[in-house]
Amino acid sequence: MKKLLTILALLVAFIAAKAQIMDPVHFTTQLKDLKNGEAELVFKATIDAGWHVYSTGLGSDGPISASFHKNKMEGAEPVGKLQARGKELKQFDKLFEMEVRYFEQAVTFVQKIKFTKPKYDIDCYVEYGACNDQACLPPSEAVLKVSGNSAVAETTEEKEVADTAKIAPPVDTAAVDTAVVANDLWTPVVSELQAFNGDTAPTESMAWWLIFIEGLLGGFLALFTPCVWPIIPMTVSFFLKRNKDRAKAIREATTYGLSIVVIYVLLGLAVTLLFGASALNALATNAVFNIFFCLLLVVFAASFLGAFEITLPSAWQNKVDAKSESTTGLLSIFLMAFTLSLVSFSCTGPIIGFLLVAVSTQGSIVAPTIGMLGFAIALAIPFTLFAMFPSLLKSAPKSGGWMNAIKVTLGFIELAFALKFLSVADLAYGWHILDREVFLALWIVIFGLLGAYLLGWLKFPHDDDQHRTNVPQFFLAMASLAFAIYMIPGLWGAPLKAISAFAPPMSTQDFNLQKTVTEAKYKDYEQGMAAAKAEHKPVIIDFTGFGCVNCRKMEAAVWSDPQVSDILNNKYILISLYVDDKTPLDEPVQVEENGQQRTLRTVGDKWSYLQRVKFGANAQPFYVLLNEEGHPLAGSRSYDEDIQGYIEFLNKGLK
Repeated sequence: MKKLLTILALLVAFIAAKAQIMDPVHFTTQLKDLKNGEAELVFKATIDAGWHVYSTGLGSDGPISASFHKNKMEGAEPVGKLQARGKELKQFDKLFEMEVRYFEQAVTFVQKIKFTKPKYDIDCYVEYGACNDQACLPPSEAVLKVSGNSAVAETTEEKEVADTAKIAPPVDTAAVDTAVVANDLWTPVVSELQAFNGDTAPTESMAWWLIFIEGLLGGFLALFTPCVWPIIPMTVSFFLKRNKDRAKAIREATTYGLSIVVIYVLLGLAVTLLFGASALNALATNAVFNIFFCLLLVVFAASFLGAFEITLPSAWQNKVDAKSESTTGLLSIFLMAFTLSLVSFSCTGPIIGFLLVAVSTQGSIVAPTIGMLGFAIALAIPFTLFAMFPSLLKSAPKSGGWMNAIKVTLGFIELAFALKFLSVADLAYGWHILDREVFLALWIVIFGLLGAYLLGWLKFPHDDDQHRTNVPQFFLAMASLAFAIYMIPGLWGAPLKAISAFAPPMSTQDFNLQKTVTEAKYKDYEQGMAAAKAEHKPVIIDFTGFGCVNCRKMEAAVWSDPQVSDILNNKYILISLYVDDKTPLDEPVQVEENGQQRTLRTVGDKWSYLQRVKFGANAQPFYVLLNEEGHPLAGSRSYDEDIQGYIEFLNKGLK
């Protein structure tokens, strides 16, 4: 057990290492004519030491498997699938129970094509994933653009068109420089910002202790569910009866508790290893994942409200239980703890799922592990505590309807948070189906119904006929109804600072009675800078995101201050750039970053690239003050709800 815990601690420390922006894979591309009406599109890569590129990762179509894509392919068509050539390594991944194939040092990806016309014009790319032992980089692209003549015979109609075209010779697109988003306003100013910031440059750090507390609270809630609480006295009594030596019984019960911690922390590690650092960062604003999380939480909520039970196959439980009885020593105790995890899954599963969803989308690579550590400790405490002090079992509350009330309450809460994830997708794609007043109306109804349930006015299928309100439920009902009433003024524009991190931004509110609203007039960098030049005003750029929780907190807690609002609205040109805006660009833009070509396909891609290249940052919120020429007037600022500090920051730029 000590060795297992040591290995676990090393894994956590290893994963906690800071991720750096790297470019470990270097491509050269070419079209190789096979002289038989066919050709090969060749993407040759050299890979830095310690890194590898997958040919098969999480399934043949998985997020880290190499795949071929075409933006334009005129006069040719693909033949077969993308082939990987090189010294391929294989290993069986026990975590995913599949064979993983990858390349180190070098790999060549080849896509065979067949010419269909005498002239061809091809714009394509290979998407690939690169990983080292610590994390995986986001999917990257190796681009190939080429055009020319093939040996395919011309039809009569094509020949006539070709003869006509000879009047104006075609442009050799292969010789045209790659389009880049670049002008004087995009000139990097990283060194200037560093000079202003000095040693106080803002960094984004996750409040791991808060995530730990979230996990701890989730674990304590799970304790009081019908699937877990009744097991505690039975399990503790088993250890005490199994060993007449009370000291040994306490040792085994403590080992049992530690085994619970190990099992759930390993689950957190599995989530971290499954997604990787970059993918977890992307989840925070990825609309598809947020929709998936929304549906997942709705399913969990329905389970807690009594529609059905989420259970694992009974065969799993029986096999693990039988194995624990046939073994001895620490392994048997560990398997008993694993049996508890399986048996209690119908109650703990939705709580674990909600916790992992919440912390995964905060962008921290260690967050799932920290969250599950807190959850497991809370779950393990009573087993150890009651084993040490058996007399406490007599005073522990008996099972009853109050446990079901806890499940239903959790169901309402998960339903409310499901709307948060749907809101992120709605904002990113601009659907406007869940604007601020709609979101608030739904939350008011949810927490109003929760209060009604806790008062006994509302019943669900698994409630008994004696469903009555006890004193704790009465106070919880008061809090829930008070919270619902608190949100009502938000329908007319009240800022509601307590839920600013969850509600959609004020800009989506159709009806607003507030006289002064701080909202960016410009959401395009070039347009905003042109306005600044025309009005001779300094600029504040707000790098934000539709799914950025801290951005909403800053807007509600800091921007709503009258003095801050006055400065932003009257003395600056405010430009808000959303890095997760999914609006497609009119045309994909080719850029070069870290010596590698990348394609910007959405508005969010463009602003994210601007933040990285010009300012050397990629966290949101990120505020920077510029003059008309795009040079910084002061240091940058990130999430900090110190209003006076923000005012001093703005005044420094004005001076």
